[in-house]
Amino acid sequence: MEFGRNQILLPCSNRSRFFSLLDLLHFLQTHTHTSPSPLLHKDWIKLLTSQSCSSFLENKLHLLSRLSSRGIPGKKCGNIVFTAEELSNCRDIATMQLCANKLDKKDFFGKSDPFLVFYRSNEDGTFTICHKTEVIKNTLNPVWQSFTIPVRALCNGDYDRLIQPFYFLFLSHDFIGEFTTSYRELSRGQSQFNVYEVLNPKKKGRKKKYVNSGTVTLLSFKVESEYTFVDFIRGGNFQQNFICVFVCIVGNPAQPTSLHYMSPYQMNAYAMALKAVGEIIQDYDSDKLFPAYGFGAKIPPDGNVSHAFPLNSDCENANCVGIEGVLEAYYECLRTVQLYGPTNFAPVINQVADSAADVLDGSQYFVLLMITDGVISDMVQTKEAVVNASSLPMSIIIVGVGPAEFDAMEELDGDEVRVSSRGRAAERDIVQFVPFRDYIDRSGNQVLSMARLAKDVLAEIPEQLLSFMKSRGIEPRPALSNCSTPHITVHL
Repeated sequence: MEFGRNQILLPCSNRSRFFSLLDLLHFLQTHTHTSPSPLLHKDWIKLLTSQSCSSFLENKLHLLSRLSSRGIPGKKCGNIVFTAEELSNCRDIATMQLCANKLDKKDFFGKSDPFLVFYRSNEDGTFTICHKTEVIKNTLNPVWQSFTIPVRALCNGDYDRLIQPFYFLFLSHDFIGEFTTSYRELSRGQSQFNVYEVLNPKKKGRKKKYVNSGTVTLLSFKVESEYTFVDFIRGGNFQQNFICVFVCIVGNPAQPTSLHYMSPYQMNAYAMALKAVGEIIQDYDSDKLFPAYGFGAKIPPDGNVSHAFPLNSDCENANCVGIEGVLEAYYECLRTVQLYGPTNFAPVINQVADSAADVLDGSQYFVLLMITDGVISDMVQTKEAVVNASSLPMSIIIVGVGPAEFDAMEELDGDEVRVSSRGRAAERDIVQFVPFRDYIDRSGNQVLSMARLAKDVLAEIPEQLLSFMKSRGIEPRPALSNCSTPHITVHL
């Protein structure tokens, strides 16, 4: 199982790299290639060690292990050294930008292609890479893009710990020079104190008239606190959080082939998806009252087609008590309405967005759960609805059930390419789509299927919530003395 991956470092074979995750892995996955081009060669390398994490920590936070190739028995692949350090409780993140002036010219036929590598000092006096800037081509006066780095990675909360940036040339990795600083010095921001001479010790020792190899100037420095999902929960920001449930009602539930078929022996796919996701997210709602709607049906008594009708048939109050109440309303609805297409998403999204637009102070966050087995009939309008909703305190979970093609919903997910409409891109990625068929346990174990589904469906919600709060500059309230972290039930 892969927990994280460091960058590929070329061309030197002896490198140090800072990992934010200090889990001791018994198996290490790495992908190697010999050029910056796309991956040309894949090699799985097994970490030959039987030492546990506890023995690792007791052994002065160092672990040396040999690497061997899985494909070629006996082939030596060098050693890997794990070095650990207890992390401080510092959760600040720093954003900075630097530039350089009059760097040494290294290329014979042109100017230099410099980049900057930050090394942080460790408790044992060694140095470890914590950041590398992009390469600026053909210049002696580079201006690097601003970058953001956790203060833990930069100095582990020790503001006076030594930070030593080095300058190199792209491809050749020729050394230009170095300077030293600290977080405390950098935090002064742009000033005469943050203009540094870049020195090359070898040149300084050889040339009496040597002054420096250029200068570096800190252009900007900003520090922000990095809050977590739990911080907002503990602060009581969501005491009136709403979770809205929309269920696509298409097909004849009396037919055993229907995804809505109510078998006396097991739940149908809709009920399984609703229960799996709902039982987790309901713990983040204070009153456990969920407005639940159906879309795609003819409603009695006049048979009008509706794309947003209350499952409990109460037009004045669509709230259901708990997820069990939503399930009861869903089953009762199947007995009273005539299922009917098409599958229009835009009215559903717009209805929840209207409610979210009224609460922009961070006191409420809306999660729209949509369960459907059909293609999207109003894709153009749906894209526009998603783009409009991306600036609001809401997330959209779409669970696709059945064998239909869900290409359009994959497009809405926006993990690879942000959703756009009329030339305007979504401010945030707010949609998470999963096809339920990918989580059905082969042995027929419904509990296991639902647990797998819930895990992936809810994976992006905390980050989506945090992205909204950050975009609005909203900080969590102080932790409430009587507000504990919501209980989460995990089914194994």
